[in-house]
Amino acid sequence: MNAYPDGVRVAPSILSADFARLGEQVERVIEAGGRVIHVDVMDGHFVPPITIGPLIVEALRDQVHGAGGWLDVHLMIERPEQQVEAFAKAGADSITVHFEATPHVHRAVQQVHEHGCRAGVAITPSTPAEALAELVDDVDLALCMSVNPGWGGQPFIEHSVDKLQRLRALLPDRVRLEVDGGVHGATAKAVVDAGADLLVAGSAVFGADDPPAAYRELAQAAGAR
Repeated sequence: MNAYPDGVRVAPSILSADFARLGEQVERVIEAGGRVIHVDVMDGHFVPPITIGPLIVEALRDQVHGAGGWLDVHLMIERPEQQVEAFAKAGADSITVHFEATPHVHRAVQQVHEHGCRAGVAITPSTPAEALAELVDDVDLALCMSVNPGWGGQPFIEHSVDKLQRLRALLPDRVRLEVDGGVHGATAKAVVDAGADLLVAGSAVFGADDPPAAYRELAQAAGAR
């Protein structure tokens, strides 16, 4: 596992990539400075769409790790604890499970750590920040959804800024605060000012005509490394 990238970082989500050219597009974004590649996993149950599985993580592992990068896996699936081992073996560096997706969130976080990955917990827009109060000593990152999970390209939910502020106040300094949904040049500074230091961006990067240029512009807007 590579060192966890420090400072504010943009994490391009391959959900919006052209899968016929996935390796090429990831390589170009890495060359533009990207070091955290976000992988959105959906099961058709917790959220309506079905996306990708461990095989894609495994396919990207050597490319991303060879560049000193990080594979940030976001499990938008029911009972994520049943899939943690497969994603860890495939090459995930961090695995984030949803608070709402399992009755045993703490156990799922423990499993992620047991398999050698950093552990995150995500909350949807309707889940209060305070839901993570009993987990702050056990997680490495908290993910605030600023859209309802399931599809890329949704508009940013404005009150997410206040929620990020409450999360940052709740979390120890060592815990990264990630935001996912509607992040682009016009929203980047606000979420960073609210305390986020990992900014997931799908359509704003891989959905652009020139993903490397879009990555650089968003990183500049966010003050990211």
